[in-house]
Amino acid sequence: MIERDALHAGPDGTDLRPVEPGSPTVGLLARGGRVPIGYRGDPARSAATFVEVDGRRWALPGDHARVEPDGTIVVLGRSSQCINSGGEKIYAEEVEAALKGHPDVADAIVVGVSDPRWGEHVAAVVEPRPGQRPTLDELREHAGGVLAGYKLPKELVLVDRMERLASGKADYRWAQASVAARAG
Repeated sequence: MIERDALHAGPDGTDLRPVEPGSPTVGLLARGGRVPIGYRGDPARSAATFVEVDGRRWALPGDHARVEPDGTIVVLGRSSQCINSGGEKIYAEEVEAALKGHPDVADAIVVGVSDPRWGEHVAAVVEPRPGQRPTLDELREHAGGVLAGYKLPKELVLVDRMERLASGKADYRWAQASVAARAG
């Protein structure tokens, strides 16, 4: 049996506890049940990924999540791809999903770009559908229907073909380089 939950830490980053269903608290996705002991030869990574809470062992894969009132877990995005803009956390995957809902968008990858005022801001790398050229304003208007204003992209780079890793996952390094090349 696989158990799933979201765990959040206390103010000092320790004392992991389950997220209460329906609360606004964002925690770390946690998988229980049959969980590995750890990574061979990597005790630091093992300690960060495999934790024990109240006598139960959990694996923390690095995704942020919240728990809906009915217990459904909503995965918000990877910790490593979280964009911090003006102290607000923006999950790249959430913005990507909103952009992909636009009829002119075939694919999208979202990255954080250094910003002197906000720390980071959102930039979108978009592969349009054949024959289309969506504008930043069009994409912001579309995504604004489901996202808060601070999550909307401030930059847009259109590409002929999206680069993805062999696994099919988003290539965030390539997307970051594409945004930097446009700025440079």
